[in-house]
Amino acid sequence: MKHVKSLLAGAAVSVALASSALAAGVELNASSTGLALQGYDPVAYFTEGEATPGDWRITASYQDATYRFSSEEHKAAFEADPESFLPEYGGYCAFGAAMGFKFDGDPEQWRIVDGELYLNISADIQERWLQDVPGYIEQADSNWPTIVDVEPAALQQ
Repeated sequence: MKHVKSLLAGAAVSVALASSALAAGVELNASSTGLALQGYDPVAYFTEGEATPGDWRITASYQDATYRFSSEEHKAAFEADPESFLPEYGGYCAFGAAMGFKFDGDPEQWRIVDGELYLNISADIQERWLQDVPGYIEQADSNWPTIVDVEPAALQQ
């Protein structure tokens, strides 16, 4: 655990400012313009099985964030049931949430587990998270209610 906290502390310096500056809301990781998932199509993870950039011309708003889609069909699916496609922990890093932090989730570092989309901050962190997915999800689920409304930078102090 001490090693994990050291690893995250090193990442915290570079990520803390980006996380807090780019977050439109503390429970949802969206850019200052309100763009969620850095413009990636949330439906494509489930239907295409890959991270797919969305088209700036095909968008939908949900919970004060803008989502982009690679097709009108994906947009329609999202609008019919947005909660089915939203990333866990508001799109913040799943491993970070397990450690009690909020780091930007990288839309290229993702997994679907039991029908839920999880993002991680980097390939290295994703590999670490994959070593105990159920355990880290359990930790993150336990931590999330206490960190959901806290600014990312405040969790670094």
